[in-house]
Amino acid sequence: MSTTEVYSKNIIEFVTVAAEYCNFIENVSSSEKKDFFDKSIKLLSVIYLKACFLPKLENIFEEGNEKFVTEEDWLNIQNNVKQKLGKHDEFVDAYAPFMAQEMDAVNISISEIFADIYQDLVDFVTLYRIGHEESMNDAIWECQQNFEQYWGPRLLAALSAMHPILYGNTDWSETKVDEENKDNEPNTVDWIFTQRKKEWGLD
Repeated sequence: MSTTEVYSKNIIEFVTVAAEYCNFIENVSSSEKKDFFDKSIKLLSVIYLKACFLPKLENIFEEGNEKFVTEEDWLNIQNNVKQKLGKHDEFVDAYAPFMAQEMDAVNISISEIFADIYQDLVDFVTLYRIGHEESMNDAIWECQQNFEQYWGPRLLAALSAMHPILYGNTDWSETKVDEENKDNEPNTVDWIFTQRKKEWGLD
């Protein structure tokens, strides 16, 4: 494993857009619904493109990578995105490559897809930012594996469902989150990516 590979242009670009997505999703409640759809579609499209250009690496360590996103973090993200999407939090069929022959699919909500992608990207960006080259290598390797087999197909399913909503005749006037739901939104100060940004000196 060479130092230049983990710092290559394609990897740095993927890290950058992954971090932007994590920050955006942690602050979903501050977006208007139409703006959320618009930026989400753009971010997810770029994430998919940049993930396709990640170099093929081999893992160094046999044991799995350290995880940073808790179940509570995942649930908070999913809940906030669900509130933002409202009635547009549709269930979609996501086909993974390894299921192609069986033509089986996972029926999953868009908000769950956002949370799944968030979880993987926060774990990836956190490990990468720590700066240990072996861990950076394995973070890239694992994220690429998960993209190809897990959240990549889900990302495409979310884009397919969201595209006609953004570019169709959607009535955005009824998309405000009601005050009762707003009161239940978690404080994002303690979320992992927000904490890590402070440690990295990015705030």
